[in-house]
Amino acid sequence: MSDYPLIADHGLIGDLQTAALVATDGSIDWFCSPRFDSPSVFGALLDHARGGHMRISPTVDVVTSKQLYLPDTAVLVTRFMTEDGVGEVVDFMPTSTSNAPTTRHRLVRMVRCVRGRMTFDLDIAPRFDYGRETHQTTVSDDGAVFRGAHTSMAVHLVREPEDERLAEGTVDSRGDLHARLPLTAGMMRGVVVETGATEARQIRVAAVRELLDETVRFWESWLAQSTYFGRWREMVHRSAITLKLMTYAPTGGLVAAPTAGLPEQIGGERNWDYRYTWVRDASFSVYSLLGLGFREEAAAFAGWLRDRVRDQGADGEGPLQIMYRIDGSSDLSEETLGHWEGYRGSSPVRIGNGAAGQLQLDIYGEAIDSIYFADKHGIQTGHPGWLRLVDVLNWLADNWDQPEEGIWETRGGRQDFTYGRLMCWVAFDRGIRLATSHGRPAPVDRWRHERDAVYNQIMERGWSHERQAFVQHYRTDVLDASLLRMSNVGFVSPTDPMWASTLEAMDGELVTDSLVYRYDPEASPDGLRGSEGTFSLCSFAYVDALARAGHVGKARLIFEKMLTYANHLGLYSEEIALTGEQIGNFPQAFTHLALIDAALRLNSILDQTKPALRAQPLSTVPGQRAPVPASTDADGTAATDPATAAQPAVPPDRASSG
Repeated sequence: MSDYPLIADHGLIGDLQTAALVATDGSIDWFCSPRFDSPSVFGALLDHARGGHMRISPTVDVVTSKQLYLPDTAVLVTRFMTEDGVGEVVDFMPTSTSNAPTTRHRLVRMVRCVRGRMTFDLDIAPRFDYGRETHQTTVSDDGAVFRGAHTSMAVHLVREPEDERLAEGTVDSRGDLHARLPLTAGMMRGVVVETGATEARQIRVAAVRELLDETVRFWESWLAQSTYFGRWREMVHRSAITLKLMTYAPTGGLVAAPTAGLPEQIGGERNWDYRYTWVRDASFSVYSLLGLGFREEAAAFAGWLRDRVRDQGADGEGPLQIMYRIDGSSDLSEETLGHWEGYRGSSPVRIGNGAAGQLQLDIYGEAIDSIYFADKHGIQTGHPGWLRLVDVLNWLADNWDQPEEGIWETRGGRQDFTYGRLMCWVAFDRGIRLATSHGRPAPVDRWRHERDAVYNQIMERGWSHERQAFVQHYRTDVLDASLLRMSNVGFVSPTDPMWASTLEAMDGELVTDSLVYRYDPEASPDGLRGSEGTFSLCSFAYVDALARAGHVGKARLIFEKMLTYANHLGLYSEEIALTGEQIGNFPQAFTHLALIDAALRLNSILDQTKPALRAQPLSTVPGQRAPVPASTDADGTAATDPATAAQPAVPPDRASSG
């Protein structure tokens, strides 16, 4: 399977409506249009022979390639070094000044020779609709047009009218375009691929340079809004840019990942479509982005959540569906692309997501907690939204005490998952706080009764006396890393002995060095064959939990180790295999959100601990507990408010008094 690059050997570009993956060999092997969740145009990542690609690479066999982003931007540069010269391909997607949905998206690929001489091969092989729609190709002096029954795409040449024509394009029997482009030092050419276009045109070099300058200015201006100047700033900001790239601007929805079908185990069946917006992910994004000062994005995500609460149009068993398409629609019917072999033979390749209709009770706590958190920062819910929120909580009061599928979308049957109950407790608690702080009408006494009932049930049935730990669900002694959030949401104190022993048990069962498994699928069958890697979201959540519990040195060391698992551009997939290879959909929003939260938490605590402690060698710190800061909320969280602090450290206690 050498035809497949590593998942980590990719960079991400996008225009806030869709995105593309560019491999280190210069190939775009994943691109969907006109939206993240649309059928693919290039899909070689999931089938190198039938998926389609667009490759620009040197003609020689011996070449070294490197990738980098232009600083503080989403402009990707792939550099090629050979014995005869150095060249580079600059890839970016210009953003629109309007948030209106469009079918026209541009992939700009600037090709230039930096030193010596270099000849590039250009291959454009689209496969519309996951390779199910054939196309016809026409070539002209200005470029080429690919036309299918329902899809079209133009390739515009970048050159000056008076320039020497350096390459002639040829079309093979499959309608793929091939060209060879010889360049010497200082020369620049390129192409602009435009979906939805039916006519090719020449684009002058100056016009493409202006597009590049505008794109650079957009990203630099956006990132300049960040109020974060703490440790690990480069990694935190790269995560923020990555999250922005995965945002669908017309609705504010955040896709879990821009890819589908990348396996959690090479050759296995755990291959899911992540190009949708999960209520859970959107909720977490509100915390992270407000913590960095990105108020507009946080407000957009909060608005997306409020719209889902307002609509209450889910076809499942509750007022909210666990995930939606990026436009807010709820049809995510799952199907298999049987004609594709999958990444390195990992089949089946699925599009759509059958888990959309599952009952996952935790989403209500996550959604209402993020609405509460946004409310504390001035992003408030109006009267109609409040009435819908009351309806949701009243439904939850009637339905929280039942088995469900759980946060990990298991397909092995419903259970009484402790994490689901935990987040039901959060939902009632935050609803009570919102009603009380704003004097809004609500059955607060009933919510309080249900909140206390959930709390007592977790303590009685979610706690294992044998394991001395909170467990995955009421019928098992298996541990679950989702429960790392128990102290984060204020259910237990981070210094509670029950919590300390839970962390210790997790360390022995789920943690391997700095990496954390979600749970043990052999001990707790999830209805699927095979295994999976460690879950990077959980690894960063472990850092946050350790830091809250006072194990600051250990938390920092684990965080630093986790940074080494990023790819060459600072991007993370969903999981890490035993080999250290990134697996699962890429890049994953959840992981980058958790990285930001862990960095904010650690930075805040390190700033408040004594200089002597910070100066200790790492080898002596892990076992030592840091003092809890003097100015804290109930769970030991620093009471700094990002909205007013000169240097916001971390979102304030999400469970603090309203």
